[in-house]
Amino acid sequence: MAGAWPTRCATELPDLAAAVPYYGNHPPVEAAAKVKAPLLIHFAGVDERINAAWPAYEAALKAASVRYTAHQYPGTQHGFNNDTTPRFDAAAAKLSWDRTLAFFRQHLV
Repeated sequence: MAGAWPTRCATELPDLAAAVPYYGNHPPVEAAAKVKAPLLIHFAGVDERINAAWPAYEAALKAASVRYTAHQYPGTQHGFNNDTTPRFDAAAAKLSWDRTLAFFRQHLV
């Protein structure tokens, strides 16, 4: 699931095994301390609103010792994984999906 929901679930569900947000809004920085699940975060390269909030949220994740990996896909726009929009980027979508499946295999099996 894209957007903010995976990260929000990670702040609300302490038993969540893993979460993979795609270019979603970050929760408030104080919520980072509630995250117990490992995160794999995908960002569009050209997404000023979402990317501007990332440094503060990343600092909060680090301070809370949250396990996370973040990838930014250069030249892509918000929604790059949605093949029903002109922003779709097939190469970035494939790479992000391959990374997502590997992440879930690692954390959910």
